[in-house]
Amino acid sequence: MNRVDLHTHSDKSDGSLTPTQLVDHAAELGISAIALTDHDTTEGVDEAISRGFKKGVMVVPGVELSSEYQGQDVHIVGLCIDHHNYDFCKKLNEFVDSRDNRNRKMCNKLTEAGMPVDYDELRATYTDSVITRAHYARFMCDKGYVKSPKEAFERYIGDHCPYFIPREKVTPMDAIKLILSADGIPVLAHPLLYGFGKDRLDALVSELKDSGLVALEAQYSTYSDADERDMRTLANKYKLLISGGSDFHGAAKPGLELGTGYGHLCVQESVLNTLLRYKRNLHKIKV
Repeated sequence: MNRVDLHTHSDKSDGSLTPTQLVDHAAELGISAIALTDHDTTEGVDEAISRGFKKGVMVVPGVELSSEYQGQDVHIVGLCIDHHNYDFCKKLNEFVDSRDNRNRKMCNKLTEAGMPVDYDELRATYTDSVITRAHYARFMCDKGYVKSPKEAFERYIGDHCPYFIPREKVTPMDAIKLILSADGIPVLAHPLLYGFGKDRLDALVSELKDSGLVALEAQYSTYSDADERDMRTLANKYKLLISGGSDFHGAAKPGLELGTGYGHLCVQESVLNTLLRYKRNLHKIKV
């Protein structure tokens, strides 16, 4: 039985492995396909695809877009995207600019509080990465301001903490439209992580379906068997396809392994095949 992982991150966003190392790790573990879904960037996709050809690992071009719904973060994964689409890439660059503006403000705020974080030094430390709060946490730990990245999030830069500054975000409906514009498959990422409750999550999925949502991440590292059943039922209710992945970040998420999550995750290759078949049928392309 071939396994796949349709939610992974490299050091182009907040993972610890390069795209090449990520593919090598997948090959070592016997994973037949991965989707590289870095936050708001596709910079590592070509590298990963090239390495995948050499290692016998299929790499699905992807992205994970951050959005906001009723004051809550909601992530939309895009799979099988045309990552060279000009308008799509232009919009992603606008997302990066938005992050940069937020990051400069956070650096100033932390520095004023006696924890100097120089933006240029932060960028130089994590060259070619989209800077996220995970990078702040590692930077603050290296500087000795906190004892661990976890402490950085809990005391300083987590949601609702004193030095967190939210960035401007699109709605999940806008994120779906953007992914569709790049010929991709929009997927609601880890629905249970938002803590919406059954009725509110149902309402969100209904609204997203009307906006073009195609799939729901029903298999995920933190899900119990009951969680997975609930997500499959919700997907079936709205005639959505199933996706699944570990949300692998390497050392940035200790104990969470590619392909198996915390030990019990197993996304079969048939999940990816169904998504690919959907795209072929939708656009009538032969592969």
